[in-house]
Amino acid sequence: MNPKRLLPLLLLFLWGCGSDKPTGSTSVEAEKPLQKIVLEEGGEADPVAASQAVLGGSFTTWAGGFPKSINMWLDYNAFSAQLCSLMFEPLVDLHSTRDEPVGILAKSWETEGLTTTFKLNPTARWSDGRSITAHDVRFFYDTIMNPKHLTSIFRVDLGKIEPPEVVDELTLKVTAKTKHWKNFWIVANLKALPKHIWEGKDFNKLNFEFPVVSGPYRMHKVDKGRSIQLRRRGDWWGWSKRYNQHKYNFERLTFRAVSDREKVLEMFKRGDLDVYPIYTAKLWAKQTDFESIQKNHVVKQRVINKEPKAFQGIAFNMRRPPFDDLKVRQAFGYLLDRQLMNEKYMFDEYQMLNTYYPDLYPEGTNPALPVRSIDEKKARQLLSEAGWTVGPTGLLEKDNRKLSVTIMAHSPDTRHMTLFKEHLRKVGIELNIEKVAWSTIRKRIDQHDFDIYWAAWGASRLRDPESLWDSSTADNIATNNITGLKDEAIDGWIEEQKTVMDINLRNDLIRKIDARLMELEPYALLWAARGHRMLYWNQFGMPEGAFSPFGDPEDVITYWWEDPSKVAALEKAKSTGVPLPKEPDEVHPAKI
Repeated sequence: MNPKRLLPLLLLFLWGCGSDKPTGSTSVEAEKPLQKIVLEEGGEADPVAASQAVLGGSFTTWAGGFPKSINMWLDYNAFSAQLCSLMFEPLVDLHSTRDEPVGILAKSWETEGLTTTFKLNPTARWSDGRSITAHDVRFFYDTIMNPKHLTSIFRVDLGKIEPPEVVDELTLKVTAKTKHWKNFWIVANLKALPKHIWEGKDFNKLNFEFPVVSGPYRMHKVDKGRSIQLRRRGDWWGWSKRYNQHKYNFERLTFRAVSDREKVLEMFKRGDLDVYPIYTAKLWAKQTDFESIQKNHVVKQRVINKEPKAFQGIAFNMRRPPFDDLKVRQAFGYLLDRQLMNEKYMFDEYQMLNTYYPDLYPEGTNPALPVRSIDEKKARQLLSEAGWTVGPTGLLEKDNRKLSVTIMAHSPDTRHMTLFKEHLRKVGIELNIEKVAWSTIRKRIDQHDFDIYWAAWGASRLRDPESLWDSSTADNIATNNITGLKDEAIDGWIEEQKTVMDINLRNDLIRKIDARLMELEPYALLWAARGHRMLYWNQFGMPEGAFSPFGDPEDVITYWWEDPSKVAALEKAKSTGVPLPKEPDEVHPAKI
């Protein structure tokens, strides 16, 4: 399972795609298998993968700034996580279209009580030909749990299970410490690391060299500060699995390190890059009407699917005044003019949230609740009921204290906060915008030393509300429960869902939690993007709707391919200046 979809992140990590070759250049031939691959008997094919996919070609992805390490367990970010997921495999993954497990390194498993026993696939091999064994999985556990290693964030979940027991070469028994539905997925996400290669080495220094891997791609070239290149493995043991057929089609993957998104767009426009996911509304609205798009040589397309969405909003520190008062929090919510911000600064690209779990509802909106709009009159009423009156300076006062709060910011763009400040001032609230380094923000939030903060969270198909909302976490240092929320009803539903194995029943409980959160207002909710905004040169084959039902732009590497006929048509269209047929402006993954 992609680990970034399991860990809630305070910052959303962004990535993009491109190519280090001119569009339509000579394809890279697929690496030939070094040994005969025999397709397994039985097994299910991935319903997203397209049978007409073609092997070969190359693809380059923009990776943001160059990382200090591509060992994701030492330097966790979206880029390192993606690279490691292409080189190292888990025991079990989440199915591409259904909320159920599918075996990867594990061929089968049985759960009895708190213990799950895995049988590893006997055909699984390292890239040097050695068998992947239960000892390699235990080595992964021991490596991550070693307190000398810089792997502390991963020890939180692994600390919930006992050390795995190696029954024999292909059998692993793992016991959880307490009963929880998430235990299976903690264990399922155990990887195998090559014990015969890494044992005795300093794991903290294993940053860029991965000579032996288990996944579909291997390390090919590292140009520090500039790019990292992977090559498709012709000898990958996984080609024998039906679930992997027609996937991972590109022979070469190059990850380019470019920090400036404006430069990335120019690289794409020159034809140096293949695909560019747009995460900035201004770029999408104002800088994507160039000639190649007008002629349909470049496809401008929005991909709408059921990818898990979390929320972003203004987090209130409920541990201290004034935000320990519900009516004050509600008043701030009524003074947050989200619609105007969306229209003025984001070109009406986002939908307003009325839920903390938008992917649980049709179109990302809870039909049982209104979508709040700015209401100055209602805000004044709530503040008055909370005991705040206008003082001699024009600011609201209560118990000789002015209603003055501070929001921390590390981005140079504070237009949204400035607009919020103007609306607050109208009713007598002072908002101070304090620009500080991200490291300072993180430290102050960890220590609960803040008033309000604009926070964004990641999401997973496997929703676990405990870390964000359980009362037991509210007073912890460095907690995800940054607002300090404490509520007995929510605690009860969190406890109840721990032992519910049916994801649909758990989601029913999370909807109850969501409704209660809307009443308590720990955040003034903001907005969510309407799908994925994509630019790509019109030379690729792909599944219907571009992504899997729950996918994201990383699906490009998993499911797309370089289509020779489209490459030829694009080259001809570019050389003659004629347009290509128009592609849909919006697509939805197939209903499988």
